Amino acid sequence: MTLEIREDVPLAPLTTLQVGGAARYLVEVGDADGVRAALDWAAERDLPVEIIGGGSNVLVADRGIEGLVLRVRVMGRERHGSRVRVGAGEAWDPFARWTAEVGLAGVECLAGIPGDVGAAPMQNVGAYGQEVSQTIAEVEVVDRRDGSAVALTPEQCAFGYRDSVFKHEAAGRYVVTAVTFALEEGGAPTVAYGELKRHFEQPPADLKAVRDAVVMLRRRKSMVLDASDENGRSAGSFFVNPTIARTELAAVEARAETAAPGQTMPRFDAPNDRVKIPAAWLIERSGLSKGTHRGSVGLSTKHCLAIVNRGGATAADIVAFAAEVRDRVRDTFGVTLTPEPRTLGFTRDELSQLRD
Repeated sequence: MTLEIREDVPLAPLTTLQVGGAARYLVEVGDADGVRAALDWAAERDLPVEIIGGGSNVLVADRGIEGLVLRVRVMGRERHGSRVRVGAGEAWDPFARWTAEVGLAGVECLAGIPGDVGAAPMQNVGAYGQEVSQTIAEVEVVDRRDGSAVALTPEQCAFGYRDSVFKHEAAGRYVVTAVTFALEEGGAPTVAYGELKRHFEQPPADLKAVRDAVVMLRRRKSMVLDASDENGRSAGSFFVNPTIARTELAAVEARAETAAPGQTMPRFDAPNDRVKIPAAWLIERSGLSKGTHRGSVGLSTKHCLAIVNRGGATAADIVAFAAEVRDRVRDTFGVTLTPEPRTLGFTRDELSQLRD
């Protein structure tokens, strides 16, 4: 197989944060055979390989990536009744829009999320009362250890809140090439999330009405890709909503009463006797309001969970500001936030301020 390997390719334009250096080598592949060929090419040259898709959940170091960057552009969509197999390189939002238009329920609340289909199972993306793991039937991957094509079940993916096996035991092992979804033909839309419930005075007419409402609500918070938006250069939510053991809740609530007197800290039940707290609430009550910035990097003016490149920021600027946010929340509430974007090309020392 012939691969088109490009050299010294700037990566900033391929990410939504629009920061970072160049890839020494970059290749785009359209099928599993291309993935294997690219992995073999890198192995022959003893080069590390990094995988990127839509670039919406990635922070690339200013020095770039010394190795091969593999962009998976497996395209196509195959429907068999309520099951739909989608190539990993397909953009997520058009797929979510299509499901609503053809009456397939299950991901209508996940509309407006940037990135590609292949990234959805890795993060177990979720929003407005749905998680993608609720509909995933199978994830097709290439195993980087031996190049074999494998179909993983939901159980093998070990999905959790914004989590999966791809982030832990199998980190770096698999390249996702396609995802099959088991949707509900003619199913009712999901209206479970409080903000979405409040939007509809009457039950929504159909899936498309919910999809459109979700996109509208996300747009109000600058959480859709829009080049004209002052908050458009971001990775969306930079931190995962933290969960704490229920036994720790009283101590956090006591700190919250000091930081935000008279306010009730929102919390939600989570699995394993834990409690989820909105990271945005913690950030804002730690004294970092929407629009807080340090030069060219800061919080979104509409949603303080998003860190924004205001123009001319570097990856180092973003890491430093994210560390400031993390430290402020930890000092105020005793809760440690976990960054959501993947970090590529950084040394361990450079990321220590976000990991310790």
